[in-house]
Amino acid sequence: MANAQTQTLTLASQHECFGGTVGIYSHISEQCQCPMKFAVYLPPQAKTEPVPVLYFLSGLTCTEQNFITKAGAQRYAAHYGLMLVAPDTSPRGDDVPDEEGWDFGSGAGFYVDATADPWAKNYRMYSYVTEELPALIRANFPATDRQGIFGHSMGGHGALVCGLRNPDKYQSISAFAPIAAPSQCAWGQKALGKYLGADRSTWSAYDASELVKQYAQPNSPILIDQGLADTFLEQQQLKPDVFKGACTQVGQPLTLRMQTDYDHGYYFIATFMEDHIEHHAKVLCS
Repeated sequence: MANAQTQTLTLASQHECFGGTVGIYSHISEQCQCPMKFAVYLPPQAKTEPVPVLYFLSGLTCTEQNFITKAGAQRYAAHYGLMLVAPDTSPRGDDVPDEEGWDFGSGAGFYVDATADPWAKNYRMYSYVTEELPALIRANFPATDRQGIFGHSMGGHGALVCGLRNPDKYQSISAFAPIAAPSQCAWGQKALGKYLGADRSTWSAYDASELVKQYAQPNSPILIDQGLADTFLEQQQLKPDVFKGACTQVGQPLTLRMQTDYDHGYYFIATFMEDHIEHHAKVLCS
């Protein structure tokens, strides 16, 4: 891979926000072999010193725009002095393979490194999120080595997977309505089956309910919020109970909050965003 310092970032837009700035950037990704975009919120503290970084992974059909415009996270990030980074959810472009339908292909990279054709060349979102993007952030922004990760739905799945597999890189983890046991739900079976192939033994590397049995972090509590009016919960796509059971089995501290009357969208996310930022700040800003 090219050195992150040699990669050119293009600033598409920038806006003042709670004393800091929101910027939308693009670059040519070595991992995904196409242009990629990401959003960065630099809190006011970043003007004078390096700050910890909190990554947010978005859900199916989303881009780098959804979280940064809808979640209301900047206010709390400014208070604690956290940089927010939100990448796109998949590779995109005329030369990138896609499939009709909203839950696979463009907008639905599922945060895996695909091994099956034709997806293997471009769909390397796991390595993009855990390796390439952090290197870019360190090379181009005032970041400390303290990192946390959280996400929503498909991105909640990604946050749990990336965080559990890389405890040396991420000191804090949380999620909103994550796809917590993808090997056991239709969304996950479709994505993992197509990106990784029919051998289900390879799927466990991207299944949080399996990973926690191997990578439990007894000193690092995980926070999950789940709306009880979430239609995808009713459809058995999310399965927080399976993840909770796996955490209990291995002693992984988990706070799973089932929120009455809340659904799957950004009104739900915005309502509990302050709690999640505080969860990460307690670790990253200590």
